[in-house]
Amino acid sequence: MRKTLIFTDLHYTAPGGRIGHLDPDARFRAGLAHALAQFPDAERIVVTGDLTHHGRPEEYAHLRTALADCPLPVHLTIGNHDRRAIFAAAFPDAPRTSEGHVCEVVDTQDARLILLDTVDDGQHAGVVCDVRLTWLDAALAGAEGRPVVLFLHHPPMLTGFDAMDEIGLTNRAALLAVLKRRANTCQIIAGHVHRTISGPAGGIPTTILKSPCHQSPILRPGMDSHSSIDEPGAYGILYLGPEGPIVHSEDFGVPERKALSYV
Repeated sequence: MRKTLIFTDLHYTAPGGRIGHLDPDARFRAGLAHALAQFPDAERIVVTGDLTHHGRPEEYAHLRTALADCPLPVHLTIGNHDRRAIFAAAFPDAPRTSEGHVCEVVDTQDARLILLDTVDDGQHAGVVCDVRLTWLDAALAGAEGRPVVLFLHHPPMLTGFDAMDEIGLTNRAALLAVLKRRANTCQIIAGHVHRTISGPAGGIPTTILKSPCHQSPILRPGMDSHSSIDEPGAYGILYLGPEGPIVHSEDFGVPERKALSYV
């Protein structure tokens, strides 16, 4: 099966910066090296937002350095910690719509991949405005019967974590209405929550992936969306084949794994 590697929530800081005691650059580089070694036949990398922690020019420059020697094409969209104009200045060749939204269509042999910008400027919650909904509808129509995998930062579903759902996608019903009308989206892949979660969004299988850096704990009443813990980082692998997409999550930075023998 053809493979796409997926990262989300890199939260790059300026060189030397930390989130707690974690170095986002070191964590991402370790995850990228692990992914490329484990899946040398992967065809591309998709990153679903929160590329940086504060949306500052020096953070994007640090990320550009980390990606400079990547042997695969890298497709980026943004998240609520990013700043659209500053991203555009740092990655001027990244595809954008005529209105400046960081959206892209990638056609493969087996599917159409759509990256959708869900950022609502200045807000942690996301939105897909009417302009982006129209763009998405056209991108779905252009798939011409091929299955579609939609990548975005804010998941269009409730996660059961009240603090994260409060800063989720504010108009998810409108997004799902477009997806259901076209009926060719067979998988949604998101980030934002910093945990591996799966479930349906309007009946469409949806996977939320962990960050390579810090993770969200199981959020209980009274905990806020800034709660985070040091757990192994992770990335996703999208397998594309004739029977449709399959999404795996792979942890890295864990103790050496030893094979077990069962009697």
